[in-house]
Amino acid sequence: MTKEYDLVVIGGGTGGYVAAIRASQLGMQVAIVEKGELGGTCLHRGCIPSKALLRSAQVYRQTMEAADFGIETKDTTLNFVKVQERKNDVVKKLHQGVQGLMKKGKIDVYEGFGRILGPSIFSPIPGTISIEYENGEENTMIVPNNVLIATGSTPKSLPGLDIDESFVMSSDGALNMEELPKSIIIVGGGVIGIEWASMLRDFGVNVTVVEYLDQILPTEDETVAKEVEKCLKQKGVTFVKGANVLTDTLSKDENVTIDAEIKGEHKTFKADKILVSVGRKANTTNIGLENTDINVEKGFIQTNKYFQTKQSHIYAIGDVIGGMQLAHVASHEGKVAVEHMASQDPLPIEYTTIPSCIYSNPEAARVGLTEEQAKTQGYEIKIGKFPFNAIGKALVHGESDGFVKIVVDKNTEDILGIHMVGPHVTDMISEAGLAKVLDATPWEIAQSIHPHPTLSEVMEEGALAVEGIQIHG
Repeated sequence: MTKEYDLVVIGGGTGGYVAAIRASQLGMQVAIVEKGELGGTCLHRGCIPSKALLRSAQVYRQTMEAADFGIETKDTTLNFVKVQERKNDVVKKLHQGVQGLMKKGKIDVYEGFGRILGPSIFSPIPGTISIEYENGEENTMIVPNNVLIATGSTPKSLPGLDIDESFVMSSDGALNMEELPKSIIIVGGGVIGIEWASMLRDFGVNVTVVEYLDQILPTEDETVAKEVEKCLKQKGVTFVKGANVLTDTLSKDENVTIDAEIKGEHKTFKADKILVSVGRKANTTNIGLENTDINVEKGFIQTNKYFQTKQSHIYAIGDVIGGMQLAHVASHEGKVAVEHMASQDPLPIEYTTIPSCIYSNPEAARVGLTEEQAKTQGYEIKIGKFPFNAIGKALVHGESDGFVKIVVDKNTEDILGIHMVGPHVTDMISEAGLAKVLDATPWEIAQSIHPHPTLSEVMEEGALAVEGIQIHG
């Protein structure tokens, strides 16, 4: 007998399972179809495992620098096997938590590959889901009133630079390294590439970042990108920018060599490994989109502001629709989509209020427009900027690189963007996000008294700096 559901979610990642929980709260009968493990890329191959490794790298670096704090240590060694075990334990615990949430919400989970079928004996419109199993078991058919596509994305590569997860790795493969290389070439200086560069350098690996553009972190404010580059250079990371990697020169033996063209000249790079970090592509292949009227442009599913596709009962969220490919964005998109299905009249997402974070050392975070974007959009702006080296708690922590930068509309006093680089800014950016949601002004931020000594004082001082009345700078 074919089972019917109010909603079937294809993909059990952060966006998919959060949407399923919200749908369950709204009284829907829900199923998730997931070919891998619940939690998806974020939990198993992205956010969580990479941040667990970054934390171990941070602890190792701090231990090596403990003498600066008056603590003498001897024979500090790095046990990378234990590092990986801890990472796996964190992932396992969170995975068990997600499984528990599915039981709590009475959400059925099908462990297989979901494909949307066209009109059939089960349904006169596209949407019946066929579930295929790796063990060859006969397909299961389930019939939903609504479908939510949350199939996520996978790492891209470059033509000719085939990923073997041995010499040439993706970020997925790098997470499972059994031992650290002595040296690595990271192709791509975006967010993922920079996080890996920071982590591996803190672990003692010789790191070279080869970036096609003239700026690393091209989505960030230029001043933030320059500060991160400066700090990583001080730690020993080598940056090669404006470099076109020549993939046909790849050679693999006991190590890897590859050439890049830089300002008309060829340069050869050699290392134990190459990590390819050039973005991610949406998982739209073979999921049955051809059986629907859904539009796909440049590899991404097209939706309206409620994440409804051209096939009105089919929605899509997260990396598969492009935009801000971030776990917390996918989760919120999922909630909006489900609430729209349930006629709850949700507010559309205002993406300029969503923070994004980079977990390198130093960390970086932002919300809203960069200075360059604000100027391009025709705003007359003023800037407030305040450094962490004037904040007492930053000096206490021994991490005083970086700053907060506030971009303001000169005519309305509205905050257009807030950019941070420095210690624990990924935890502090939520204040900036709230300021954007509430359409706050720098004056209002400055009127909120920030406790002393805390790192958060940098926000108050940055807000005062917009008018040049900062106290400690």
